[in-house]
Amino acid sequence: MIRLRHHAIDLQLRHTFRLARGDSDSRRILVVEIEHDGLIGNGEAAPIARYGQDAASAARAAEAMVAQIDDPRAFESAAARAAVAGEPAAEAAVDMALRDLAGKRLGAPLYELMGIDPSSMPVTSFTIGMDTPEVVEEKVREAAGFEVLKVKMGSEDDRRLLETVRSVTDCPVRVDANEGWALEDALAHLEWLQELGVELVEQPLPADQHAEMCELKRQSPLPLFADESVARAEDIPRLAEAFDGINIKLMKCGGLGEALRMIHVARAHGLKIMLGCMVESSLAITAAAHIAPLVDYADLDGNLLITNDPFIGAEVSEGKLVLPSEPGLGVRDRR
Repeated sequence: MIRLRHHAIDLQLRHTFRLARGDSDSRRILVVEIEHDGLIGNGEAAPIARYGQDAASAARAAEAMVAQIDDPRAFESAAARAAVAGEPAAEAAVDMALRDLAGKRLGAPLYELMGIDPSSMPVTSFTIGMDTPEVVEEKVREAAGFEVLKVKMGSEDDRRLLETVRSVTDCPVRVDANEGWALEDALAHLEWLQELGVELVEQPLPADQHAEMCELKRQSPLPLFADESVARAEDIPRLAEAFDGINIKLMKCGGLGEALRMIHVARAHGLKIMLGCMVESSLAITAAAHIAPLVDYADLDGNLLITNDPFIGAEVSEGKLVLPSEPGLGVRDRR
């Protein structure tokens, strides 16, 4: 018999998190536990308000999904077959819980079950949200142990923000505009970003401006990565003409199974791959980290932005995530 338990947790942010769409001081996640044959698999949903999700809707979706699962051992397909439309974060939670359960049943870490070499882990970037120059300086200094920074943009103060970052560090910088630019301004932004040593830019234009993105890509001096424009594997083929890469997030695609499919499709279309996250605890971050050796760039720092992480999982050493060696996801409850 399969049993489901779930509870919501409010993750408190170290700093007010500001991006082009707004700001917040906390994010509510849903932790799910799937029990079968005396073992418990853990998963996490970090619902995305932009897509009409919250912890309550994720809980309802998880309940509906688990009610349809007959054999949790068939983790590759069980969650996908039971998916609830419009609730990919709940899908991700159920998917990772089933995989955690399988790893514990077989006594092996998830990366080993999937044949992934953890020594190929890319460095992860650390996110700097939009803020005053004084706070930005503080954030950059706090991130001194990271080799790469990801700077959120999409406001009238973009140039001053990046110049502030550059006044503190010369490390590689990636930029995420979160759909915050217009085509008529974006090319000028990209040109001065290149001058300031930026590596790549995520989602410069709104997701519904595909033709404009195609035009911007033709002129851009920097690689452009899709974020809000891409959710699942079927989105990727048409994006190859508009972007140089994609950002895969478990909470948008529905879990590790779909993320693996996205990696294969992106490679087939010659696209670079970033593995990203929302504000999440170490539970979801560790789940994503198990497949991070398969991608080009990692942006798995959501757990580092909070003060009350309820779990202990992957740790950061010299800018890289180090996976636990325990079975399944290898995540432990901090309490």
